[in-house]
Amino acid sequence: MSKYYDEALIPAELRRTFDVYERMRALNIPLGSFETEVVSLANANIAGAVLHESGLVYLSGSTAGTLPMVDDDERIKHGQDGARQIADTLIKRLHWALSCGGEGDLNDVLYTVKALGMVVSPGGGAFRGAPAVVNGFSFRWHSVFGGPRSDYAHNGLDPGGFSGVHARSALGGFDGRFSIETELIVAIPPALARDIVHTRGWLFPLPPVMLDKVKARRP
Repeated sequence: MSKYYDEALIPAELRRTFDVYERMRALNIPLGSFETEVVSLANANIAGAVLHESGLVYLSGSTAGTLPMVDDDERIKHGQDGARQIADTLIKRLHWALSCGGEGDLNDVLYTVKALGMVVSPGGGAFRGAPAVVNGFSFRWHSVFGGPRSDYAHNGLDPGGFSGVHARSALGGFDGRFSIETELIVAIPPALARDIVHTRGWLFPLPPVMLDKVKARRP
């Protein structure tokens, strides 16, 4: 792990014991490239990620799936597949938000704080499967960062730890031309957050002047 993770104030018993990127390779989660993923914030309406100097990283919601949810096993599986796709998207975004300036990477994630999953479905309590749909996101996150519902868990325990476990809200009754939208908050070491904010600001994608600065520093 990095110096940021090694020096973080978390119990030794709860520290991860694996390289996040090894799990990502095994799960076929792509990272894209600097050229495609690290772009300018010019003309953007919102940020994909905002870093706070306290160590909290707020990831904007991403959408996936093409069908509204109903209480049908096949339809719910469609939503879960979309939710897993969102997890992969946010993992990739978080990687570049932490690493594009050479400061840190996903192995610096201390733990996951909160997820919000919003499911497109009939309102008025007609659909009760929102938690099952959002599980597609949560369990994928467990698999990458550690958690009892990960692909690596046995008897409800992941030998790699618990840093993918998060508080969560899973809500149905939303309108949209997709199945689910999920947003997330994660925690990184405050020292890393301060270094990133000091070096290139708190926004990702990057303001144009900071993008030029980061590109100039690349080998």
